[in-house]
Amino acid sequence: MTARAAAKLKVHIRRLAHGGGLPLPGYATAGSAGLDLAAAVTSDLVLPPGGRALVPTGFAIALPEGHEAQIRPRSGLAVKYGIAVLNAPGTVDSDYRGEIMVCLVNHGDRPFTIARGARIAQMVVAPVSHVDWQPAECLEATARDSGGFGSTGTNAERAGAAKGGPS
Repeated sequence: MTARAAAKLKVHIRRLAHGGGLPLPGYATAGSAGLDLAAAVTSDLVLPPGGRALVPTGFAIALPEGHEAQIRPRSGLAVKYGIAVLNAPGTVDSDYRGEIMVCLVNHGDRPFTIARGARIAQMVVAPVSHVDWQPAECLEATARDSGGFGSTGTNAERAGAAKGGPS
């Protein structure tokens, strides 16, 4: 038995009527982290440039407590057509029992057609940690400290520039 087979998580899945005939979410390769999700549209859906749509997948799941599913974009759709998951990653909580829907957006410059069965996103299932907040008067200092957006590595770059290094 491989490590992957031993680590499989049992998840209940319910196929909805409009998802009939479509494959269940599956891994494309043995090394895939995400399960491919297919569009359960009943007819072609055209997504115009700048447009967005909730695309049905035709199934619902019951994740075990302590797990979540993240709905993520497919890199090929993003690179080739500008198609992305608008709220990436979308979070599916363990107590949600409705249909898994994917909110796609077209950042491209041409209309994009979503056909029935087209792979539109991927779903990654992962464990969740719950937080137990510990109030503190101060936080341990780090090299980054309170530097926010765009600040990672800038202190080191400034130090290098001050010593005549690359800027």
